[in-house]
Amino acid sequence: MIYSNALRGPSDVAGWVAEGPVHFGTYNHGTADGGGLGLADDGTKALVLSGSLDAEEHGDQAHWTLWCPEELPDHVRITWEFLPLEEPGLAMAFFAARGHGGEDLFSASLAPRTGFYPQYHSGDIDALHISYFRHKHPSERAFRTCNLRKSAGFELVAQGADPLPPVGDADDFYRIEVIKDGPRVAFAINDLRLFEWTDPAAEPLGGGYFGIRQMAPLKAAYRNLSISNL
Repeated sequence: MIYSNALRGPSDVAGWVAEGPVHFGTYNHGTADGGGLGLADDGTKALVLSGSLDAEEHGDQAHWTLWCPEELPDHVRITWEFLPLEEPGLAMAFFAARGHGGEDLFSASLAPRTGFYPQYHSGDIDALHISYFRHKHPSERAFRTCNLRKSAGFELVAQGADPLPPVGDADDFYRIEVIKDGPRVAFAINDLRLFEWTDPAAEPLGGGYFGIRQMAPLKAAYRNLSISNL
């Protein structure tokens, strides 16, 4: 095990780096609110993340990214549990994220990031990112896919079907799994393999940082983040 976090509420991500207007809450016993941790600690408790700005009023500035502060090596398995609570919206995960040339992701030499998407896919950072639960726009809801992109450059490199249902049909958490093994990336939900890709680049992206991103107004719950060596 390299890193683990139960993600039971806002206090569990107190050291994480928030970029953009993210709002923290707690999911407990089938309800979600904007409060802190409750007194009970059972398997249903989870961290709730949502936007704090109105998506219609603020557009692309209403979205956000939240980074785990631990720098990760290459050759890892990353798993977490995800439950959509309110849609529309989109969930995404970044990994192997660094500044250009291997610069630390949080170096003061990099341009400030505020959650605006182009800063992440066409700015001064390199990363892989997977978008899943793509229920933001009508075209995404009509034909649901999970997309893997390599940045900088916003290159779509792999795609698979998205098995996640609408909020009304999601009655339990889903287990998300990302494998980053040198040039190889594999993605699964509830052990269903959705795509696998091998980077043909002579120098594929290596270790780096892991982050969570949502497009407002999605509200979703997360728990049981686990990152381990392969």
